[in-house]
Amino acid sequence: MEFEKIRQAAQAYEKDMTKFLRDLIRIPGESCQEKGHIDRIAEEMRTVGFDRVEIDPQGNVLGYMGRGEKLIAFDAHIDNVGIGYLENWKFDPYEGYENETEIGGRGGSDQMGGIVSSVYGAKIMKDLGMLNDQYTVLVTGTVQEEDCDGLCWQYIIREDGVRPAFVVSTEPTDGGIYRGHRGRMEIRVDVTGVSCHGSAPERGDNAIYKMADILQDVRALNENDDADETEIKGLVRMLNPKYNPQWEEARFLTRGTVTVSEIFFTSPSRCAVADSCSVSLDRRMTAGETWESCLQEIRDLPACKKYGDAVTVSMYEYDRPSYTGLVYPIECYFPTWTIPENDVITQSLKQAYTGLYGEERSGDSTVDAERKARPLIDKWTFSTNGVTIMGRNGIPCIGFGPGAEAQAHAPNEITWKEDLVKCAAVYAALPTIYCENTK
Repeated sequence: MEFEKIRQAAQAYEKDMTKFLRDLIRIPGESCQEKGHIDRIAEEMRTVGFDRVEIDPQGNVLGYMGRGEKLIAFDAHIDNVGIGYLENWKFDPYEGYENETEIGGRGGSDQMGGIVSSVYGAKIMKDLGMLNDQYTVLVTGTVQEEDCDGLCWQYIIREDGVRPAFVVSTEPTDGGIYRGHRGRMEIRVDVTGVSCHGSAPERGDNAIYKMADILQDVRALNENDDADETEIKGLVRMLNPKYNPQWEEARFLTRGTVTVSEIFFTSPSRCAVADSCSVSLDRRMTAGETWESCLQEIRDLPACKKYGDAVTVSMYEYDRPSYTGLVYPIECYFPTWTIPENDVITQSLKQAYTGLYGEERSGDSTVDAERKARPLIDKWTFSTNGVTIMGRNGIPCIGFGPGAEAQAHAPNEITWKEDLVKCAAVYAALPTIYCENTK
């Protein structure tokens, strides 16, 4: 492996990658409105010499380089969240800016830098004659992740019929290699009551009061300990081998959480007792937890049992059309996943990184201490398309991408040119190293 040639090739493309990323930042592309991003990515793929570029019926762009036996994929979601309160931005989030080291603008870290580095990583493979009959590279620019992470890959796997040997998620990893993250699900709790005139509330059955009792139990589930005498044992129990056979991975991922994210009610008027109340729960899951167990633990809360048939606990479903108009419904369940640290994919990615850049985790001038203090092999705090790639479908997934988690969804979002270059180089080296390690 000629690491120096790969490093030099990646560095030589810094200006091209910067221009590509700045072009993408200038194009608005929130979930279900990504057509401009997809068209610009397809154009760049064709310009740099991809062998085949397709846009599937959902609107994902799939670019293929090479014609080898094993399919190795690099995924980047290319939708952005909105800009939020514009007054919080110090610069135009869509025009962005660049200086010697940084690129600013919505989507720079989360996560269009990933598509930029992966497109140029594939180009470097072609430039240096690294493609062979052992592997084909697939670079995907995927849609609707911010709305429903993993939906795009459920479509790619089930409908496009694509199943890679493994996938590199190019979500931002702060210069590290990430081997998993907690899962999540979106739970709804509905409570019914009976309305009456507010001047005589005793004639009715106030659904909001019932929900208030349930919410206290939900809060206890998140905050309590797991002592034997604790009635509602907290989610921290999943870190305890007494309650969870997968406690070691749970400690790596950290404990699950639950919080109330929305509340709704119905009432005939402001002068009446509420006859229904509903809440949305954001549930983060660690190793050993499933959607069935998470729904059941809500149903088993003392207040839910107390109100019996008046309480319904369910899971949301996502069915918003993509920008092409395609509707592909899926449950709002995003499974926990991890790939072992000793897996050949994890070790091949580490070998590619260390061969190119040594043992030290990369960083930038503003957050060096925080980034470099963390292990090179780590995990995400947030969720990614890995929930479907590996969580639902068992296709190995590993993370390495330009940018920083802390920049995601934040005003004044930036990414670093150094990260674009390093990731492109590592992506270029990885397939060859993996194929050598799996001979």
